[in-house]
Amino acid sequence: MRLTNLDMDALRSFVAGVDAGSFARAADRLGRSSSAVSAQLKKLEDQTGVALLRRAGRGLSLTDGGEALLSYARRLLSLNDEALSAVRGIELEGWIRLGLQEDFGETVLPHVLGRFARAHPKVKIEGRIARNGELKEKMAAGLLDLALSWDDGTAATAERLATLPLCWLGAAGGQNAWPAHSGEPLPLVALEAPCLLRTLACERLDRQGLAWRIAFVSPSLGGLWAATAAGLGIALRTPVSHPPSVRVLDPARHGLPELPSLGLVLQRAAPDIGPLGEHLAAIIRQALHETLPATYLPPAGDAFQALPG
Repeated sequence: MRLTNLDMDALRSFVAGVDAGSFARAADRLGRSSSAVSAQLKKLEDQTGVALLRRAGRGLSLTDGGEALLSYARRLLSLNDEALSAVRGIELEGWIRLGLQEDFGETVLPHVLGRFARAHPKVKIEGRIARNGELKEKMAAGLLDLALSWDDGTAATAERLATLPLCWLGAAGGQNAWPAHSGEPLPLVALEAPCLLRTLACERLDRQGLAWRIAFVSPSLGGLWAATAAGLGIALRTPVSHPPSVRVLDPARHGLPELPSLGLVLQRAAPDIGPLGEHLAAIIRQALHETLPATYLPPAGDAFQALPG
């Protein structure tokens, strides 16, 4: 059987349209006409031999074949861009500064640093793992170029990469630090203030009329996990990267408030962060797609705006 080479430009338009939620917006970002992007999508369908899109109300959604191709397209484009960056950027020098929420220090940072260093061996990358408040301060002071942080609604230039559920966490051993209906204030394990998730926990408990007390305060995430695992109290966090000594608690069973979700955003120091910054941003997106559950990522299969006409 004669193998077909997928068109990289067409794949880029396909991914850009899904990510932008509109192929019209993707055409504008890519500097192409709507008819050119439409032709590229048709070319991809001819090359794969399957329909990639289907009508969904006034917009379009991905078919099963489209969802499968989207996953491969991201990987193909990432490898293509990494190869070109490595060849073209072999003589590039300088540095770029990246900050990450400490929740992602062990899962995302090694992947990001390794891929970027291979593509740009002469570029120094300065990484900082910190809490939201510190990342926000350093972005404002011009000490970071990019920062992966929780969305507190204050970032001027930010791209939402994922939405993670918040949850109550307790010791995995089953011991309950706060028996429901005991009449005792709920013991809360939290990070030092100011802390976005600490504030959310207190607000939700107050809203439900539950008495609480701060049982343990830690300056770092490691201390929070240790205190929670020891049964000193209950913590509020996302399900990402918590140790096996800690488990997610069912709110209804433990008499705890239901919780909202929290956005994860990539902040930029400026709208134009240059080719090195853009490549680092692309690596971060890919790392999240590879490490986070698909339910936390933007839903690629949902309806999005079609090209005009």
